[in-house]
Amino acid sequence: MITAIVGGNWGDEGKGKMVDLLAENCDIVVRFQGGANAGHTIINQYGKFALHLIPSGVFHTNITNVIGQGVAFDIEAFHKEYHYLIENGIKQPKIIISDRAQIVMPYHKLLDALEEERLGKNSFGSTKSGIAPFYSDKCLKIGIQVGEIFDDEILKQRLENICNIKNVIIKELYKKDIVLDPQELYAQLVSYRDELKPLIENVTTFLSNAIKENKKILLEGQLGALRDTDNGIYPFVTSSSPLAGFATVGAGIPAGKIDEVITVVKAYSSCVGAGAFVSEIFDEEAHELRERGGDGGEYGATTGRPRRMGYFDAVASKYGCMLQGSTQVVLSLLDVLGYLDKIPVCVAYNIDGKLTTDFPVTPQLNKATPVYEYLDGWNCPISHITKYDDLPTNAKKYVDFIEQQIGYPITLISNGAKRENIIKRIPKI
Repeated sequence: MITAIVGGNWGDEGKGKMVDLLAENCDIVVRFQGGANAGHTIINQYGKFALHLIPSGVFHTNITNVIGQGVAFDIEAFHKEYHYLIENGIKQPKIIISDRAQIVMPYHKLLDALEEERLGKNSFGSTKSGIAPFYSDKCLKIGIQVGEIFDDEILKQRLENICNIKNVIIKELYKKDIVLDPQELYAQLVSYRDELKPLIENVTTFLSNAIKENKKILLEGQLGALRDTDNGIYPFVTSSSPLAGFATVGAGIPAGKIDEVITVVKAYSSCVGAGAFVSEIFDEEAHELRERGGDGGEYGATTGRPRRMGYFDAVASKYGCMLQGSTQVVLSLLDVLGYLDKIPVCVAYNIDGKLTTDFPVTPQLNKATPVYEYLDGWNCPISHITKYDDLPTNAKKYVDFIEQQIGYPITLISNGAKRENIIKRIPKI
């Protein structure tokens, strides 16, 4: 049984909590794309954690946590996160890293920061984690695979070639007196050999054997469908595919083996970084929703940046669920909306005087204004509620309305930050 847990929005939907919750009855959790540029916040009996690279099944002693070949593997970030978990009471987790995963290098982070500086007010809002330069190098075939750091000849040759290229770019494009030293980079990489060697494995073979043995596997996506490179709000996207379909590539499993796609969407909207965000709200209205959202407010788990806030966007969420091939939907953070008398829901876009419920390409998206319907609020806390029938009538009406608008079955409701704040629901569609 293979289940993908992915995001239907712009990211930050609450996927980490769902992986942490559902991993209890699984054998393997796989990160299949992205890097340390976004975090999954998890609250459980061990405390509160923001995981950036290590899979969210790490809190279960029975789980093997896999970093697949589609991941942008930041060795330094992994080292810090791994030891942070151990120092905070997590028993030494079982982790394997694909020998085909490629490495985020220091120059990727440098070039990411320099490009954002060059773009100025037109920047993409990057976390400066090196993700775009990393994936660019991967496509240019000048990246470095994890398995290559144990071959001195190949590693030195690759670094010499890469530094020749990058030093020209740094000097001529960015006008900086920074010179990359291949010997220094080589020394940094080989310093991690002893720590990494026991963790590195042929992940494709490992997962193939696990499938034959009928192991239960969770595929953990980073960010959300609207950040997909090809299908999202281009160019304000990530540099990999957060779609469940990409897991067959990023984890190295056969096409058609994914049995379930659980897509997490928020009961309202939030967005980190630039790009079109049709249902966005501003000023005090946004500030109040931001402060009430999540656990400790809606701030980036990686950067700490305040997230842009908005009401539920049914047009965007329906599109995200469609891209993911959702078999079921989790509606997260419903409890946050309990302070509102009336709750707006964006049900359509107005583009040049025409209404649409189809999510458009970016030039049209930039012209779109939201068309709202208003639902009555429930004006009370609900995070203590564990049964759907015990929810206030207006809260149930809100969930029913969202389900009808997106056209995908809502089977779980996350109504608080902790693992146990979850409600099972029988869908109506």
